[in-house]
Amino acid sequence: MLRRLRETGPVVLVPLAWTFATAAHLRLLEPRTVLVAHLVMDVLLFAFAALSWGDMREHPVLRAWLAVIVAGLGITLVGTYALVTNGSETLLRATVFGWMLVPAVALVYTGRLLPPDESPGVYTGGGVLSALGAVVFLDATLAGPVSALLAGTDPTLLALALVGVGQTAGIVNAVVQY
Repeated sequence: MLRRLRETGPVVLVPLAWTFATAAHLRLLEPRTVLVAHLVMDVLLFAFAALSWGDMREHPVLRAWLAVIVAGLGITLVGTYALVTNGSETLLRATVFGWMLVPAVALVYTGRLLPPDESPGVYTGGGVLSALGAVVFLDATLAGPVSALLAGTDPTLLALALVGVGQTAGIVNAVVQY
């Protein structure tokens, strides 16, 4: 049962995480709620990496995703630290940016490595959407040209939507293919 949960759980957790991040951005959640979510993610990421370490080292794609989980734990710990210490918005934004960009790289890598019968285009497309979301998010953080172009809108919401769709497409495809 634990193995099945590790194989299929991310199909729920990935879109949930981006929905949660969007709700936090919209200030629909209390900071304490976001902190509790980070603590839960810290535990889940550590447990997932520890329990899956052997299995995920068998294939190059799985190794890439193990690296995402391990890097993601570090990224999430930075966010946890920022929340515990009432830290800077910069650290919190760096946490979100990290979770946008690191999986984007792994999605594109996965798309390049897998054979045509495993729908590699879904991974590549998901990676491109996630990377585009990361660029829009960074631009919104720095009040760059995309933000100026989208004046009157919230480019961070656009970024969160792009990443949420891209990463969800990738994990849904992975669960269906597996």
